[in-house]
Amino acid sequence: MFSLFGASSLNAEVLNHGVSKPSEFSYVNNIQAKVSGMATDAGMTSPKTAIVLNSGAASISLIDMETRKVKKTYSVGKEPHHLMLMPDKKSLLVANAAGNNVVIVDALSGEMIKKVSNIIDPYQIGYSPDKKWFVVAGNRLNRLDIYAADRQELQLLKTLKLSETPSHIAFSSDSKVAFLTLQDSDELAAIDLTTQTLLWKMPTGKTPAGIWMTPGDKYLLVGLTGSDAVQVIDWRLKKEIKQIKTGRGAHNFRPLGDQRHVFVTNRVDSTISLLDMQTLEKINDIKGLPSGPDCMDITPDGKELWVTFRFSKKVGVINIASLKLETIIPVGKSPHGVFFSPNAGWE
Repeated sequence: MFSLFGASSLNAEVLNHGVSKPSEFSYVNNIQAKVSGMATDAGMTSPKTAIVLNSGAASISLIDMETRKVKKTYSVGKEPHHLMLMPDKKSLLVANAAGNNVVIVDALSGEMIKKVSNIIDPYQIGYSPDKKWFVVAGNRLNRLDIYAADRQELQLLKTLKLSETPSHIAFSSDSKVAFLTLQDSDELAAIDLTTQTLLWKMPTGKTPAGIWMTPGDKYLLVGLTGSDAVQVIDWRLKKEIKQIKTGRGAHNFRPLGDQRHVFVTNRVDSTISLLDMQTLEKINDIKGLPSGPDCMDITPDGKELWVTFRFSKKVGVINIASLKLETIIPVGKSPHGVFFSPNAGWE
């Protein structure tokens, strides 16, 4: 158990899919302008430091977002894959999967605060929307750990043994259900958080990984890393609605912040697709990127998309209005999670 309250807390080619009119660029600019306006209205400031997890190097790189240079790299633990902002919104959890621990770092500076042991195989982590539950997907050990998070100390309530390779997590907005992709079983699982029991499992496409809930809890989007598409699932009916062709190795999601659009990385094709969550169609592809795009974050003004390139030891900065890669920054081996605060809303 650990306390929740004790810590401070190369240019890309744009492919206009099916339309080659100048208005297509205007449409993307309008999206970016809307997000930028939302950020201005909220009075957000510019983030100073990007925090990047180097999974293969067991380290964290801190990037000065103004100079676009790494200012510090330090050891953090074995296989840091994913990260999660804590309820205090001041601290960040870094999950060291092979180290069986999590590290708490300052969300603004990226400096380490402390390490917490005995969090077993934390590959992917997540807080439910109401912050009552903390869920840990054990990718290596085929388990899901459910903690009670609405108290001074996290308390492990239940360990569920699941099919092969639990991967990414999403939640229903009422915090009653956690959804989990099972990569090597080609399945999607639904977990009742109140009873900590398995509700159901259903088959998916090949190698499901990233998962995202569309607005209003209407559909789940699942990145099929073993295929070239995002699978749209009606989770209430437990059935596929359609597949949106994106690119080989469709993997992870980052919403734009306008409650309608979401980016998905295609790790094998080394592209990023922009999807419309209302029409369930692809709008654009960003091409010509370094190999292995994976995790993403967006600046609070909606102008930049920061991306880790898992196979290239690089981080890239993409201009959202033009959908062009502007900067690449060398980091450590197998960069995975990326974060900075403040950032655009996760909606």
